[in-house]
Amino acid sequence: MKSLQSWPEPVTRVQSLAASGIRAIPERYIKSPSQRPLLNNDAQEVNVPVIDFQNLFSSDRGLCEEALCCVHNACREWGFFQVVNHGVNHELMKRTCEVWHEFFNLPLEVKQEYANTPATYEGYGSRVGVEKGASLDWSDYFFLHFMPLSLINKNKWPAIPASCRYICMHIYIYIYIFSYSWLILFNKVITYFLSS
Repeated sequence: MKSLQSWPEPVTRVQSLAASGIRAIPERYIKSPSQRPLLNNDAQEVNVPVIDFQNLFSSDRGLCEEALCCVHNACREWGFFQVVNHGVNHELMKRTCEVWHEFFNLPLEVKQEYANTPATYEGYGSRVGVEKGASLDWSDYFFLHFMPLSLINKNKWPAIPASCRYICMHIYIYIYIFSYSWLILFNKVITYFLSS
């Protein structure tokens, strides 16, 4: 398979488009009806499953089993879920949001120093996928690899704003610590459902 090093067409940053004064979203950012999420006509809102991480490690067997069942159902029916009471410091989460807002408010030329390529989506980007003429998401993003260790590229961790690399290191530490907790969780989930 041929490895692409550049995008098949010029990439326009969504933030730049939004700030340009356009009055309508360009067609290539509008998903066809078949690509849009389907909502139940009876539902007015979508409720993503919420898992209380603390309950998974509770000494109360009933709470733990209920949480394990919620994880199982969320994975089967949704493919993802939101975790609460995960232990990540709220100040770190707040500071992380602030730092990334600072990054996305930097001039385009500065952000472009961390631009991604089709070879790795890691870095600053506006498109996923290398198909020419593909429908695009109305967003800019910054992807970072934190695991496995072999994929970490600290050169992609922005040096501006100055605290960004510091925040990335703290996030990395939390991910490393919590990956161990997730291994324990998955072991519990597997044991629970094999014994049921």
